[in-house]
Amino acid sequence: MTDSLAPPQPTAHGTPLLANYIDGAWRAADAQDTLEDRNPATGEVVALVPLSGGADVDAAVGAARRALGAWRQTSPLKRARALFALRDALEAHRDELAALVTRDMGKTLADAHAEVGRGIESVEAASAMPHLLKGESLAEVAQGLDVQMIRQPVGVVAAITPFNFPAMIPLWFLPYAIGAGNTFVLKPSEQDPLTSQRLMELIDAIEQIPPGVVNLVHGAHEAVDALLDHPGVDAISFVGSARTARYVHARGAQQGKRVQALGGAKNSIVVMPDADRRLMVEGVLGSAFGAAGQRCLAGSVAVLVGTPAQQDELRDAIVAGARRLRTGDGADPGTDVCPVVTVAQRERLELEIERAVREGAQILLDGRVGGGSAGAELAPTILHCAPEDSRVLREELFGPILALTRVADLDAAIRWANRSPYGNAAMIFTASGAAARRFRLDVEAGMVGVNVGVAAPIAWFPFAGWKASMEGDLHANGRDAIEFYTRRKVVTSRWG
Repeated sequence: MTDSLAPPQPTAHGTPLLANYIDGAWRAADAQDTLEDRNPATGEVVALVPLSGGADVDAAVGAARRALGAWRQTSPLKRARALFALRDALEAHRDELAALVTRDMGKTLADAHAEVGRGIESVEAASAMPHLLKGESLAEVAQGLDVQMIRQPVGVVAAITPFNFPAMIPLWFLPYAIGAGNTFVLKPSEQDPLTSQRLMELIDAIEQIPPGVVNLVHGAHEAVDALLDHPGVDAISFVGSARTARYVHARGAQQGKRVQALGGAKNSIVVMPDADRRLMVEGVLGSAFGAAGQRCLAGSVAVLVGTPAQQDELRDAIVAGARRLRTGDGADPGTDVCPVVTVAQRERLELEIERAVREGAQILLDGRVGGGSAGAELAPTILHCAPEDSRVLREELFGPILALTRVADLDAAIRWANRSPYGNAAMIFTASGAAARRFRLDVEAGMVGVNVGVAAPIAWFPFAGWKASMEGDLHANGRDAIEFYTRRKVVTSRWG
């Protein structure tokens, strides 16, 4: 592969200007406008991101389309071996990738290492493609008549990925897509694209992945719309807010594309009075404040169950634990809560806190610290007794804000969780097997945690959001990924 415009290219001011990766070469975007990509902990401008438009998207899709014929005819075993090579490259650069996630997105090094590890697991799961792609057959359905079902790649696949998991979510899609014989165009978040840029550099060095099989286009809304509208794109994988997921699904489907669009969430953590206090506090705090609450699996509402005295005890334990958390630069090993992704995000979250207070919420822990050294820090914030339909209890805020509410019993807690329009995840902390069983059967969420604060499935199972948390029928990862990235063909044959 070529080293054309080997990334990144410094500008006159010394700030790197990112390039697109198309057909095995680095190419300057056909765009005049750029965005600043800043380290949220320091405010340092780490790169300029080109706002690619239709011409850049057309070039990437064209390269993917040209590479499709040869790649889909490459044997599944050879494609799996390419994924083995990708897995080895990711593992060799694991520490570097984690540090890049921290520098660009902000999360703590521990979280970043876990994220990269989850991405590697997806590559490992997809490496079983020769087995996963097997079809079915039935001989002699009638005299001399055989029926066979085979799987074929869907075509050119585009992935539009969010800022909060810049390593893991691209790796949710890329290995399954190319392992199944598709070619791939990635449009990463314009807020922290350096990890995707580095992934392309690693892929560029893998001889088993030919030019055009994997491509990268930087950009924002114009690039997204160009992918959704491009006749050469057969399928779209998306992760983002619920509102944008609905838009992506509707517009892509209108263009005749297969679309999986994973949206937002408002996840409840039900805390029973018999819950192990240490396990519960650790789980609730990790869920609500890990990655500064910028996860679609974050538990942002704790539903305290029991008598008023029991609820008070649960509340006090959570607040006391949150007070001990340290907010700061994710690169500092002593940091528990990283900055949010941008100063604008922190300002928006502070407005949400003010709104909740105006609506009647009590502040039990106020995390407004003036933004910290670079303006993007918001410490853990805990709100109590907000009105039932307030935004802090019902809408995804995507920050380190935990709302507490109270109910009398498990039935009321399940009703509370199920009133949400979202259905991504729900968690319960309890020592009762009966309560846990009742909860996992009756709660309306695709991912359920029992004494687990973040109910993230491993790569062999689907990321299975329900309701407004998912647009489309097939989820990311697991068997759903095989179904999404392949078309089934049924062949009926008569011989003799």
